[in-house]
Amino acid sequence: NNGGLSLPVELLAFGVLELDTELSVIVARTVDGRTETWAVAENRHVDGVLDLTVVPAAVDARTTDRATGLAMAVADALGYVGVMAVELFVVDGEMLVNEIAPRPHNSGHWTLDGSVTSQFEQQIRAICGVGLGDTSMTTPAVAMVNLLGDLWNGGSPDWTAMLEDPRAKLHLYGKSEPRPGRKMGHLTVLSEVATEAAARALALRAGVVQ
Repeated sequence: NNGGLSLPVELLAFGVLELDTELSVIVARTVDGRTETWAVAENRHVDGVLDLTVVPAAVDARTTDRATGLAMAVADALGYVGVMAVELFVVDGEMLVNEIAPRPHNSGHWTLDGSVTSQFEQQIRAICGVGLGDTSMTTPAVAMVNLLGDLWNGGSPDWTAMLEDPRAKLHLYGKSEPRPGRKMGHLTVLSEVATEAAARALALRAGVVQ
C-alpha cells in the first residue's frame, strides 16, 4: 500500500541517534556583527518538550568551546540580529545542530535569575543597537524546570515550598487555561553545584503535585 502516492516516491529516512547529551547555546548578535553568548546549557526533553535545563553543562572545555563557536558561526552565517538559540546533539563526540530558534528560547529562561543580563534584555539591546550586556553568570550553577499544565490536574498547585525557598525563583506566565503539555511557567533554582540545583528544582516541582 503506497498510501495513494504515485511511484517512484522519494523518501528521506532518519536513523535513531544514541545521544551523549543535548546542549543549547543562546547567542546574541548586533547589526554590526558583535556577538555574546551565555554559558552552555545541558537539556533534558520529555515527550519532545523541554523538561530540565542545567547550567553550566557537564561537558569538558573542548566541547564547551566547540558549542559556543558553532553557535556564533551560525549567527554570523545568517547575518542574524537579536537573540537566538542553537540546539545541539552530541553523538559519539560529534556535534550536530538539531534546531535553530530565532528568538529568546525556553532553555535560556534561566538567564532571568542567573545572569547579569537576561536573554530578553539582550534581545532589546541587540535590535536597538545600544550595546550588548554582560552575559556572566551571577551564581555558580542554575537549573530550570518547566511547569506544564499537567500540574493543574488536581486544581491550582500549592506554590508555598517554592516561594519559601530562597534559592528558588518562580515564574508564572498568567495563562488562563492550563492544558496538558502547555507551558504555564518555569522554576529556576540557584546553587553552588549544578547537580544540586537540578535535584532541588525537580523535587520542588514534584512537591506541588496534588
